[in-house]
Amino acid sequence: MVKVLLWGSLADLAGGAREVAVEAATLRELLEGLARDHPGLRPELERGVSVSIDGRIYNDSWFTPIGPESEVVLLKRLQGG
Repeated sequence: MVKVLLWGSLADLAGGAREVAVEAATLRELLEGLARDHPGLRPELERGVSVSIDGRIYNDSWFTPIGPESEVVLLKRLQGG
């Protein structure tokens, strides 16, 4: 199981939970598990989110591995110029 910290208003979409656990070994599995287990997050996940894994931000790197002890933070999609 991977523990995921939900940053900011994303926690509200998961019933107020600031941290959730999901069975996942890759970024794709993580996002699919979050959508399945926390349907309130689905619209935001479909819009696109950023995921920090051990301090590095990923957006669309579907096959990025996630270890069981990884620090994972889900954030609204980071955009810059």
